[in-house]
Amino acid sequence: MTPIPTISTPRLTLRAPELRDYPAFAAFYASDRSRFVGGPATGEQAWRFLAVELGHWPLRGYGRWAVEETATGKLAGIVGLWNPEGWPEPEIGWDLMNGFEGKGYATEAASAARDYAYDVLGWQTAISLVAIGNDASARVAQRLGATPDGMFRHERFGQLEIWRHPAPSELSDGGMEAYA
Repeated sequence: MTPIPTISTPRLTLRAPELRDYPAFAAFYASDRSRFVGGPATGEQAWRFLAVELGHWPLRGYGRWAVEETATGKLAGIVGLWNPEGWPEPEIGWDLMNGFEGKGYATEAASAARDYAYDVLGWQTAISLVAIGNDASARVAQRLGATPDGMFRHERFGQLEIWRHPAPSELSDGGMEAYA
């Protein structure tokens, strides 16, 4: 099993997904907010989505982290590195749980994930895929410095916008402070 590192940011803890995350996952996937990422979905389907997040780590050596609001311990989202079969190239993706949008958490966590991809894994580029009409996600991509770079047609999600992240040499943030 690939060990899943813990990353700390000023307000968030990015950690391995766990069974205790299932209730928030199920609530998110039951809601209309999940429409851009495969939902709404049943509880059984949400369970499978959680298992896929965890299973991506040993299959690829990286994946998405459960994003915990450090001050409260509540699950705020699932953010990180994603490259399932059929994806055009490795992605930085973000989904925020109900009630955690609008706080800058997606940008903060995705920036930490990108730093990990560049600093630890040696990636030289990354994309984010954004569903047509998901304006909030497009704004996160913009805040991260990503720019539109074409389209990708997914077999289930349809047309998705490709957003290209700046290369490591184009970033001036110096990388993450804490990997555990």
